[in-house]
Amino acid sequence: MDLLSPDVAAPAIVARPRAPRVMKTAGLRFALFYAVQLGLTALALALFLWWETAGLLDRQTDAAITADMRGLSERWAEGRIPALGLTIQERISQNIDDDAIYLLVDPQMHRVAGNLNAWPRAIPPDADWFELPIERAGARSMARVEQLALPDGFRLLVGRDVQVRSQLVHILKDALFWALLIVLALAAVGGLVVRSVFRRAISAVSTTTDAIAAGDLTQRVRLSGRHDEFDRVAEMINDMLDRIARLMDGVRQVSNAIAHDLRTPIARARARLEDAATHAHTPDELRAAIERATTDLDDITSVFQALLRIAEIEAGSRRSAFAGLDLAPVLTDLAELYSAAAEERGLTLETTLPETLPAYGDRALIQQAVANLLDNAVKFAPPGSTIRLQAERAPGGPEISVADEGVGIPEADRARAPERFFRGEAARQTPGSGLGLALVQAVAQLHGGALRLEDANPGLRAVLTLSAGEGSPAP
Repeated sequence: MDLLSPDVAAPAIVARPRAPRVMKTAGLRFALFYAVQLGLTALALALFLWWETAGLLDRQTDAAITADMRGLSERWAEGRIPALGLTIQERISQNIDDDAIYLLVDPQMHRVAGNLNAWPRAIPPDADWFELPIERAGARSMARVEQLALPDGFRLLVGRDVQVRSQLVHILKDALFWALLIVLALAAVGGLVVRSVFRRAISAVSTTTDAIAAGDLTQRVRLSGRHDEFDRVAEMINDMLDRIARLMDGVRQVSNAIAHDLRTPIARARARLEDAATHAHTPDELRAAIERATTDLDDITSVFQALLRIAEIEAGSRRSAFAGLDLAPVLTDLAELYSAAAEERGLTLETTLPETLPAYGDRALIQQAVANLLDNAVKFAPPGSTIRLQAERAPGGPEISVADEGVGIPEADRARAPERFFRGEAARQTPGSGLGLALVQAVAQLHGGALRLEDANPGLRAVLTLSAGEGSPAP
């Protein structure tokens, strides 16, 4: 038995017509739009010219014929056939342009007055206005006429010779036709030019994106120098590529820094464990070696915790903890805490704090940021020097500064100091991971502020600015 019966037809697969590939190009669509727009504009202009020339002539002719017919009707009402015939002869003799047409016939269609020999056969009895060829003074011409049925079977025909107007309209029609052809040709050429310009402008972007996709991050979109929309787009793309390159360099530097900073504690912990496994003879020696290795591993863990903390802050996920607060007691507590650490190193911590310092943000993050600044100052200040913690109300919000009298940071390195794992030459031999200032800058940016590093002459002055925000408590 067949799987498909002859009586049951298989469903037909209808293929949808696909648009030609050439129609998918934006350049051709822009060119077609330009050509159609120019063609429609030319057509509208041609129609307007036709209305203002040929239409105007027709309206003037109809107005003259209507006024003439009204005057002759009044003469019929005043003096019947004699007065009407006399008026027609007067108007024919006074017609300087020799374009007026008059004909008055009796019920038997015999001419009574006028400059036509006979009533035209082409005139239907029920039509008022029409154009027809006529023969006048032995020459054939074209006339536009109006007829009027008078009492007692008489008929009146009034018109104008429009042969000259017909020739003018014919010339105008030919001129508009050829003008439209020329405009269409120019539209086609202009469309091709627009397509070529569009393709040249896009080709630079396509070439650059292809190179970037192939891994060459040094390529940039060429600028034409005309400062037009394409140049503005190219500038934005180049700015985006510069930022991507900087981010890639930052990721590369962070990866190298992580590998460099973690290699030493990991190798040290491994060496201590191997040494303990080989040379430890008592449980106390083995325990001491394990504790030292655990300390090294805790340092590694603290580095990753700091990185996660910075990533969390930069992502803005801590904004839910924002609230109005007074930073004065927070800074006072930090000053008391670090005064003891400063005394142990032979340092003096001086504070200049207001009674109240309203702010809006995350209390824990701000506290940690200021603690990092104080920790750096205590770490790098020479014995016998002074550390100054100051805070004030700036126009944009709270401003907290920590200054020391240490070696400071060279001006060339201050822009890179808040980068992750950056350590200057003076800090190479000092314990740390190079993440303290990076965390401070992340906290400042999360609170709408900034971190500035200035020369304290001598030493370094770190200024943390915060945005007051709408939720700050009143002083």
